[in-house]
Parts: sequence; structure tokens; C-alpha cells
Amino acid sequence: LSSPPPVPPLVPVLQAAQCQMIKDLSACLLGQSLRVDCRYENKTSNPLTYEFSITKDNRKHVIHSTISVSENVYRSRANVTMHKNLVCLYLQSFTTSDEGVYMCELKATNDYTGNQIKNITVIKDKLEKCAGFSLLIQNTSWLLLLLLSLPLLQAVDFVSL
Repeated sequence: LSSPPPVPPLVPVLQAAQCQMIKDLSACLLGQSLRVDCRYENKTSNPLTYEFSITKDNRKHVIHSTISVSENVYRSRANVTMHKNLVCLYLQSFTTSDEGVYMCELKATNDYTGNQIKNITVIKDKLEKCAGFSLLIQNTSWLLLLLLSLPLLQAVDFVSL
């Protein structure tokens, strides 16, 4: 009589920690370009991969990606910049034919929670112009911001008199 095979020790289940979480997806017009901001909270220093796509006519079209291959029609018009907690898609020569549901998909390397996805519907006539101020905040020191806001502060003082 043979003895039953040994029972393997219980393997502890890895706690799937949420490494990154998309917090906000917004779109605006920057001149003739569409800008889609995908803001996320990052809890890891692992490399981040992304994919921006559009769904129109019930088909998904990849615009710019490090996950899969971008479609030719978008390749020459799209570029992406990455800042701290922000991935920005720029789509040049934006027209009504580019309207649809835009999707931002993020994945951190070795994040077992799967991809984070958020959608936004983009209609050209409903888009607002991008505020230049948010770009300043990301790339400018606080001292320069303070200097730029001094005329505003003086105006407030004047009004309160």
C-alpha cells in the first residue's frame, strides 16, 4: 500500500495592493489639438505603461500606447507626455471626426490588480479651452508662481479698501 502524496504547504496569497489608481480624466482644446489628461495616484516606483484609445462606431481604435500597437491614422498626429502623476495625450489637428469615447488605460509593472481604465466622451463643440495656468503649476517653481500672482494680490487689496 503506497502512502498518499504529501500535502503541499499552504501558499500565502499575495495581498494585491493597488499600485496606481486613475483619479481623473479630462479633455480640453489646446489650439487645434485635443489634450486628454489622465491623472493618477501612484503608490509604486514601478514603470508605468499606458494606452489611449477611442471608441467610435462600436470599434476601439488605439491612438497612442506602450501596451499595444497604435493605428496608422493616429500615429503621426498623437504624442504623449508623462509628468508626475499625469499622462497627457496630445492629438493634433483635432476635428469632429475625432469625436468619441476616449479611454485612458494604465498599468504598473508587477501590479496584480490589473489595468486601471477611465473613459470620457469628447465632443468638439462641448470642449473647453485648456487653462494655461495648470501647465504653469506643473513646470514652474512656487517662487515664480508667487511673483506672477502678486498683481492679483495687489488688486484684491485695492478692492478691499
